[in-house]
Amino acid sequence: MSEMDGEAHGDGSREEEGLLSRLEVIEAQPLAERAEAYANLHGELSARLEGGDAPPNRGTGNM
Repeated sequence: MSEMDGEAHGDGSREEEGLLSRLEVIEAQPLAERAEAYANLHGELSARLEGGDAPPNRGTGNM
């Protein structure tokens, strides 16, 4: 990774830096711990994506 990876790229630059730091820590771990850490990270990121993109009302007609 280069020094430019940590530069500001908009609103998510701190989150990006945090993610890159977490990935570096994970990569330094032995294989078994690395696999578990990646699985945990995947779960966290999936939950954020699924929770952040849902519109407030999907128009199902259930009111």
